[in-house]
Amino acid sequence: MAELKTKPTKVSVNAFIKAIPQPERRQDCLTLLRMMKAATRAEPAMWGPSIVGFGKYHYKYASGHEGDMCLTGFSPRVQALTVYITPGFDRYEALLGKLGKHKTGKACLYIKRVADVDLAVLKQLVTASVRHVKSR
Repeated sequence: MAELKTKPTKVSVNAFIKAIPQPERRQDCLTLLRMMKAATRAEPAMWGPSIVGFGKYHYKYASGHEGDMCLTGFSPRVQALTVYITPGFDRYEALLGKLGKHKTGKACLYIKRVADVDLAVLKQLVTASVRHVKSR
């Protein structure tokens, strides 16, 4: 079985964020860092080369594939800030309706900048998703 690329590394989260060349994107990442740290009560760690992750859970698929992943996290991608909501969005329609400008994928929330969303609603979403994954 291939080794997973997305795993905790020893890279400094602060160094990673400081290296972001765009000042607004760097500031947005600092805002997400503070909010997610408060929401998860976990210290951040780099997962792979570009995900700032919080907490950890173990998963196992019916296929037998298993591994560890962060409970939640974010990544400053080129097109948008990507926030990882592990269980997906089916149960969070009401929160998404109050969030502000965003797009979603299967388990990814895409926002152009933090100013486009209600940070308190985003914190509720992150908190609820972490609580859900921990309860499984």
